[in-house]
Amino acid sequence: MSNFDKLREFRHKAYSLMGNGRDALFDLMDAVLVSRSLSSFAELSLSPVFRRRWSSLYEAVQDSQPPRAKLMGIYVEQMPQAGRVVLAGDHTAWSRLQAHTLRERTFEHQAAPISGAKPVTLGQGYSTLAWIPEPQGSWALPLLHERISSAESPIEKAVKQLRQVCQKLSSRPLALWDAEYGCAPFLKQTADIACDKLIRLRSNRVLYGSPPAYSGTGRPRVHGDKFKLNDVSTYWQTDEEIEVEDARLGRLRLRMWHTLHLKQAATHPVSLIQVERLDSTSPTPAKPLWLIWIGLESPSLNTLWQDYLRRFAIDHWYRFAKQRLHWTLPQLSTPEQSERWSDLMPLLTWQLWLARPEIQDAPLPWQKSQTDLSPGRVANAFAQVLVVIGSPAPNPKPRGKSPGWTPGRPRSRRLRYPTVKKRFTKPKKTAKQSA
Repeated sequence: MSNFDKLREFRHKAYSLMGNGRDALFDLMDAVLVSRSLSSFAELSLSPVFRRRWSSLYEAVQDSQPPRAKLMGIYVEQMPQAGRVVLAGDHTAWSRLQAHTLRERTFEHQAAPISGAKPVTLGQGYSTLAWIPEPQGSWALPLLHERISSAESPIEKAVKQLRQVCQKLSSRPLALWDAEYGCAPFLKQTADIACDKLIRLRSNRVLYGSPPAYSGTGRPRVHGDKFKLNDVSTYWQTDEEIEVEDARLGRLRLRMWHTLHLKQAATHPVSLIQVERLDSTSPTPAKPLWLIWIGLESPSLNTLWQDYLRRFAIDHWYRFAKQRLHWTLPQLSTPEQSERWSDLMPLLTWQLWLARPEIQDAPLPWQKSQTDLSPGRVANAFAQVLVVIGSPAPNPKPRGKSPGWTPGRPRSRRLRYPTVKKRFTKPKKTAKQSA
């Protein structure tokens, strides 16, 4: 089966699952893939591959119900059965600063555009769990991309997604997470999920070693000696230490300590890894990278830190979705419409991945040709693919012009909703224990 046949079969299978509004949805997705730049959502109706009227754009996201779990099933079918599956999870914000009529708008973290500004925006958060297919490159293929409701935290949503995906996989995956997930609640809630985890830690975290043997007097100790990541005097003898030469980063020192734990997760031991650059040419010394490993069989120390670098592909996908797939362009009026539109982002990305082997690079005049095509390069040449594979959606059947709003019918202003400020209770401090 050729890659075009595989892509055509994938699109027809997704089309059969869509339900209401699927014809307009597929025209909408094709318009997104062939439209490099837009200034408004309605401009997608001007694309030659969108065969319906402009109002069908909004009807598609209003009436459709993309089956998220079933779509994830056909994504998993495209993944190879051999080899280890590497997953990466993170969350991002869809900023909606002026959307006063949007329900469940919350305070979300967003990188500050200028120094000194607070990294906060108003909008809605989305959590993503993606398959990272290659050791290098910018490809991240989302399996789940869901809104974080005002009653959920990013940690709770990530745990649900990881559990749901791991139940669909036939082998034990490796999941990569950023420093926000390097906390006791995430470790405890994912302890029963069949996956290995590699998580970055912030440099100000404190871990504890194993407690000494019980002396027979008083309460048994829960924690051992402190291990402060930013205090070298608290380090003890490493369990493993090597130096490696990397072509891009130079000489690195890798160190590992076993059987440490976080204070609120004393029964969940981790292995701590430090990656330190020894030949940094920067005037200020480079900060070491701290990782924790939780898994059954630990790979080699030199392999672990390289595996973690694959996590950054999900950051590339967020930028690609916002800039090239026009994810955050529409000013949709309800969270449900935003979710339906967001459900198309993984489906669009998987189509680009399946088309990549057959794509011929079509760079712009000021771009250099590439052999390993990025998602953006594939999207820029996707019009060639649509000519070959066509669309599973039939041609539209015009039904005449809508009568529109009845003259004299009163209009009411939309309700305005307050911004939701999430409040989550912190774990209660336990009584001080003997050192």
